Amino acid sequence: MAPVLGRIERIPRLSRFGWLMGLYAENHDLLVRLFEPADLGEGAWASSIGDGLDLRLDVVAQHAYTTEMRLTYALRDPVTGEPDPSAWLRLYHDARQVEATHCYVGRRWQDVLGMFPPPARLVDHRLRMNTFLGKWLHYLAEGGHGVATLRRAEPPEAPAWASSADMNAATLARASARR
Repeated sequence: MAPVLGRIERIPRLSRFGWLMGLYAENHDLLVRLFEPADLGEGAWASSIGDGLDLRLDVVAQHAYTTEMRLTYALRDPVTGEPDPSAWLRLYHDARQVEATHCYVGRRWQDVLGMFPPPARLVDHRLRMNTFLGKWLHYLAEGGHGVATLRRAEPPEAPAWASSADMNAATLARASARR
């Protein structure tokens, strides 16, 4: 019997950036299957399935090759008054990809990662946000959200601190109350 030397098969490895691009494509398919955003006009949309947790889809801007939107529940953060949880999305029609640009109202990526993060750290952060988006879209689909439950909604109210003067006054009041 001849010795069997196992042939090592080279399985192509996907880089983290390649994995991220795959997530963008998968999230595009999920989002388009759920809500068909290219057919929606700019404005606020709501989806209710009777569980008491209504979903909002705000189409912020429609451009020739992109759509910008925010996906959130009809819940407000008690501190900021902003919708929470919330994911800001950019849909690339021609590339068939969806990118979650940021997921938490109170913190921009610069607050989380710093002003000049190393590329690997930025890619890791994007991987986490877009993995979260994919899981959320799967959850929404399993729950019954979709085009059939989508209807026009009232535009979101501006939070109480919408103007910068009000925001500064509210911030100063909170800071002095903590002392």
